[in-house]
Amino acid sequence: MLIWENSKLAVKALFNNKMRSLLTMLGIIIGIGSVIAIMTVSSSLTTSITDTFADMGANNVTVGVQKQSQEEETRKNGLKFGASQRSVTLDEEDRITDDMLQAVKTQYAEEVNSISLEETVGSGTVQQAGETANIRLTGINKDYFNANALTLLAGRYLTEKDVSGNKRVIMVSDKVVENIFGGDSQSALAQSIQVVINNKFYRFYIAGVYQYEEDSSSFSSEDSDNVTTTAYIPITTGKEMLHTDEGYENFKIVTEPDIEDVSAFADEVEAYMNQKYYAANDKYEIHTVTMSSITNSMNSMVETVSVAIAFIAGISLLVGGIGVMNIMLVSITERTREIGTRKALGAKNSSIRMQFIIEAVILCLIGGLLGIAAGFALGAAAASVLGYAAAAPMAAILGSVVFSMVIGVFFGFYPANKAARLDPIEALRYE
Repeated sequence: MLIWENSKLAVKALFNNKMRSLLTMLGIIIGIGSVIAIMTVSSSLTTSITDTFADMGANNVTVGVQKQSQEEETRKNGLKFGASQRSVTLDEEDRITDDMLQAVKTQYAEEVNSISLEETVGSGTVQQAGETANIRLTGINKDYFNANALTLLAGRYLTEKDVSGNKRVIMVSDKVVENIFGGDSQSALAQSIQVVINNKFYRFYIAGVYQYEEDSSSFSSEDSDNVTTTAYIPITTGKEMLHTDEGYENFKIVTEPDIEDVSAFADEVEAYMNQKYYAANDKYEIHTVTMSSITNSMNSMVETVSVAIAFIAGISLLVGGIGVMNIMLVSITERTREIGTRKALGAKNSSIRMQFIIEAVILCLIGGLLGIAAGFALGAAAASVLGYAAAAPMAAILGSVVFSMVIGVFFGFYPANKAARLDPIEALRYE
């Protein structure tokens, strides 16, 4: 009952000085709003990263050849940093061979669902009847589609028969079909198109059309009508165009869905291939990366930066708290006679102290709630501009509410205690 009565007195006092109360809350609003805005953008970015890599296959393991480190490296969340990340040019004897791939399949038959292969052939154009479309030509095997989700609009995926037969078939995006065939995917099937790569001309037949999905994290300046999309051909055909029979620089393992610890499996594959095939290689080694490790690392970096920025923004809360304390001291001075009257009528020191603490808490709580609303609106707008869906940082919001109340208690205690210790006789004499 005492808390309720003091709350009513506190609210009445705040409404009697609306402008002063609003200006006092401004520091709290700015501080809380800044933190919530930053955490909203961070949460939105983290969610987007997680969803993006989940679509790429959270349980996929990328296995690649890398240059051996000549210096001590640091591991963080499964990723290596340092000299090993430098680009390399592999000789034929350093590449991953088909025999190695088969050995991995045999050794881990219960864990490996399929192995995806891809080879970049080059960038160029598709030409047909005077129309052109920009493409990146990539050679793949049939299992590529197990590791990379593509929405098929018409036709079929590339098959093992296409790969083994070095077929001149191609999968193109709906953007290519739109530029070349006016957008009719069905009529594009089995059509002959001319592909120009490195100033060389090749003839392919369209086997399938997939839906192009724009990468929201890409900041490409390309015109959406002439965007460069990936076109897929059998990897054997791609190697034939490159005039090479060399092996692979990397491959991707699609694991069985019942594997609980993909990172542990990745480490096991890395150790197996290094011991069996690269133990005598003094220049290169096998390194594995999982989608989950990349996701964790990127999210960790985003969160670290966000927390650091939020901490800096939160300094304004200290300023806001000091402002609350100053205004409470002014309020006590203005209400000295009121305090004296209450004490003369029998109000205890604890009652006076609670009244002003509650007043400070309500002031900060209202400011905190307004700051949360403003911060989320600002953060959602910023996330939308960046191309991400707004994600409410619930932990930060709840923490802000609690923190606002803590600020009220902390910065309100000294003024409240000063008010409680006023001598009633001196207070009544105050002019």
